[in-house]
Amino acid sequence: MEWLFYLVAVLFCLIGLVCVISVVIGLPGTWAILCLAVLIEMLDTLYLPEGDTQTFSWWVLGSCLLLAALGELLEFFAGVLGAKKGGSSKNGMVGAFLGGLVGALLGFMIPIPIIGSLIGAVLGTFGGAVIGELKDEEMEVRETLKPAMGATLGRILGTMSKFPLSLVVWLILSTSVFWR
Repeated sequence: MEWLFYLVAVLFCLIGLVCVISVVIGLPGTWAILCLAVLIEMLDTLYLPEGDTQTFSWWVLGSCLLLAALGELLEFFAGVLGAKKGGSSKNGMVGAFLGGLVGALLGFMIPIPIIGSLIGAVLGTFGGAVIGELKDEEMEVRETLKPAMGATLGRILGTMSKFPLSLVVWLILSTSVFWR
């Protein structure tokens, strides 16, 4: 049954790589890798050779969880800081954040497979920042464009900042799946 262990390990590495690539287009690939690793850990008694008790240590899973959370924080703060650097008000920053969430969720309706969520998040961030800035009655639409562009660029950079962390999580888990 040792062949089954190697099959699971290789499949985990390949699926994990696809998950890492999905982070670039705005999907939660790091969380998918972690969920898959926890599932494998919960089912490891079914395929591990006699005497082995774990595929991943809980320390490794916990460390990867912290890295994934750090990636989410980077993405969040990059969008907010981008809006702030663009001269956004508090309403604009909140609007950019909420617009990005709504856009990402509704992005599946954009008829471009997989990339629709990223396009939705970017458009939602821009639109949310504009709407947030327009809450101040003294502002014109033209004046909201700079803060909205800052928020949008921040969102894109935040998403890209998650990629290296996702890659590190995948490398740690892919190494530890074979190193028991």
